Amino acid sequence: MAKKEIKTDLWVHSQLTEAGLNLSAQGSEIKEIDDALKTASKSRTGNVGYPEFCGVVKDFLIVIEDKADIAKHSKKDENGLIAQDTASIKDYAVNGALHYGLHLAKHTSYKKIIAIGVSGDEKRHKITPLFINECGEYKELENLETFTLFSADNIDEYYFRNILKEPTNEDKTTEEILKDAKQLHEDLRNYGSIQDKDKPLIVSGILLALKEIEFKNFSLDNLNGDD
Repeated sequence: MAKKEIKTDLWVHSQLTEAGLNLSAQGSEIKEIDDALKTASKSRTGNVGYPEFCGVVKDFLIVIEDKADIAKHSKKDENGLIAQDTASIKDYAVNGALHYGLHLAKHTSYKKIIAIGVSGDEKRHKITPLFINECGEYKELENLETFTLFSADNIDEYYFRNILKEPTNEDKTTEEILKDAKQLHEDLRNYGSIQDKDKPLIVSGILLALKEIEFKNFSLDNLNGDD
């Protein structure tokens, strides 16, 4: 292995460690995955083939292929798809990652696979994730700067937000707040006969009261009408 390739492997490993990811190098400690890789040769000869890194985070199987030269990051075919000819699989990071991801989708029970092509080094690099489902369909995702989004704490949110394009709990909460704010605005205008200049003060008072209720310093039972 060329010295530059080893340097890239070490940099990727350090980034994975920093992100809290414990992936195996050149194989897998999980028997199902390791058995599948015994026929995953990039030459498609049916012989053994190992990606740079491979492992499982929750129910996601993650596979990483890297190249030292950023010019060897990805190659597309005439249709704009990630080329899957043998030369491209061997020579390009994203193409190789896709090859391993598709092979593992076919030969393991994992239904959510993230294949990541990495090229370059600490100063200049590209990290391109692909999502592959159990049917072997893949989706190219936006490039990232680190692997942090694939940690156990973040990967579910990444899946819903970036792959399924569904709102996360945080997104839903924001939507609910905006909806409630709009309704409050309408209620104050229609039923309270309150001028716009007074609304911020009233809303602030409501928020403070809710905060006091949360800390049990205030109760609605203490509210009395004027005598």
